[in-house]
Parts: sequence; structure tokens; C-alpha cells
Amino acid sequence: MTDTIVMPDASALMEGAIDPHLDLEAEIRRLRKEKNAVILAHYYQDGEIQDLADFVGDSLDLSRKAAATDADMIVFCGVRFMAEVAKILSPQKTVVIPDAEAGCSLEDSCQAAAFKAWRAQYPDHVSLTYINCSAEVKALSDIIVTSSSAEHIINALPKDQPILFAPDRHLGAYLQRKTGRDMVLWPGTCIVHEQFSAREITRMKSQHPGALVAAHPECPESILDVADHVGSTSQILKFVHDSAGSEFIVATETHIIHQMEKDAPGKIFYPAPGADGGCDCGNCPFMALNTLEKLYLCLTNAAPRIEMPEDLRLGALKPLQRMLDMAPKAKRAQDAA
Repeated sequence: MTDTIVMPDASALMEGAIDPHLDLEAEIRRLRKEKNAVILAHYYQDGEIQDLADFVGDSLDLSRKAAATDADMIVFCGVRFMAEVAKILSPQKTVVIPDAEAGCSLEDSCQAAAFKAWRAQYPDHVSLTYINCSAEVKALSDIIVTSSSAEHIINALPKDQPILFAPDRHLGAYLQRKTGRDMVLWPGTCIVHEQFSAREITRMKSQHPGALVAAHPECPESILDVADHVGSTSQILKFVHDSAGSEFIVATETHIIHQMEKDAPGKIFYPAPGADGGCDCGNCPFMALNTLEKLYLCLTNAAPRIEMPEDLRLGALKPLQRMLDMAPKAKRAQDAA
């Protein structure tokens, strides 16, 4: 965990003090207007939070949209590293998160000191780091990537350039197969995507023979092998919208189905099963920490608030900016090839 969270003081309104008769949705809308706030919700948030948000989307896209607004406050309904990115891109804005404990298993698996020591073992390698990491790890990296930009950026690097990839080993292995590049992988995984079962997905497909499988590349290779489409959350949403298919098995965090049902009404979506065939394994326990009550409180208290030293912010901004500079150029070059 980073030390960039500022908690409420002892006098702040706490969850137990909320009037049970309060219309939380109406109060959140009132506070948003009163405080000139913009509410961001990741696709993995509960549907009720998504429906209240000004923007719903992937983490980096949300931060960029918030930076382009004239809002004084950014309320990021997601996990901690996402709110940190919002602060990195909008240092002048107050950035709050409903629950300071909303972390990420990938971030937790890759602590800054261990990452720094790992990098030191490979001085000739360029470090590509997935955005699911702390600000400290970003500042120690050469280029930050997202699941949608990583392939373009890897292909833009010289063919003889050795690469380190952290923290998700499944995403890294997928990119190795896609690009043919040899990469040294950090051994982290997402606790949600690792729980899906290829055997149970195949069994579900036999029960729904017309269903197409859409999977996030954070899934293990066995899941990707049975998928009809592999892509980032936004790419998966585009796939189910554009596809002629009417049934889909979704191998990523279950709450994305809320947007699928809104975007493609009439189509049917099944959460991918885990090993026992019936687990609720597609729900991220970190994302689930955010609730309407906590959203109301963080607007009321302007906390938990993301703060970070300016040198850390600038250090983390540098590899983020490299990604933003490289990704469009890399995609144009690939499209022209």
C-alpha cells in the first residue's frame, strides 16, 4: 500500500451516522453540484454507482475525461491506483475515493522496493508496467501500458530491445504470444481473472451452444484458449455490441454486464463460472468495498483524499506520458503496415 491516502479526521461524518431515511441518490446529486464534483465509476462498480456517475469506463480513460472538466473535485469509484492516476493527471483537483482500503491484488503483489530490486537485475531491459500498480512503481518504470495499448507499444519498440513486464504475468504471457517478443515477467495475478475455469466455461458453452466467450487478457491462457474474443473491458463491450451473436459468456469482472445490458438490450450475458461451477468468483472484493453510503460520505467529508509528493507525481507522470505519446503513433504505424 502507498502512503498517499489522507483519511478523514475524528470529527468527520461516519457511516453509522447516516440517517437511514436519507435519499442517498438525491443527496449525492446535490453534493456533486454543490462541490462542483465529477463522479467516475469503473465498469466493475455496482450498477447503482455506475448509474449515478458522470462517466463510466476504463481507469485511464476516466482520469483523462475528469482532467478535461472544470470540476474542483474528482470522486473515483474504483480502486486506489485508479484514483492515484486521476491525481497524477489533475494535481490541482481534489481527488477522493469512497473506501481507502479498495486496493488491487496486482498492486499488492508488486511493492516498490521489490520492483526496484527486480529492475536492477536487468539493467539493459526496458520496463513496461501495467497501469494496475502504485504511483511508486509507476515512477520506477519506463513506460506504463494498459491492456488496450500494450501490444501497440511493444510493437513500436526495437525488435532487439529486451523487455520487463509487470505486474500481471497472464497479461504479459498473452502479449508474448501476440507479439513474439521474449519478456521477463513479474509473477503477479488478478485474483478475479485467475479463478475462472476453462472446464466449466466449456461445459457452459455446451449448455448454450450459440454463446460466444469474451475474456480479458488478465485471464490464464487456458481461459483465453476457449475465448472467441480477448480484449480490454472497453474492447469487450464493443465486441458484444457489434457482434451478431445474442448470447455471451463474460470472463471478466461481473459488474461489466450492467453496461452490456444497457448497451445491448435483448442480448443475454452469463458470468463465466469458477472451478466449482457456481462460485461468485467474478466479483472483485476490492471494487465491492465502494457503496452508495461511502460515496455520499466521501463527497460530504472530501475524504479519503489522495495526496502525493510532487516529485512522486512527476515521476509517475513521466512513464504515463510516454504511453500517451507512443500509443497513437504505434497504432498508426500498425494500421499502415
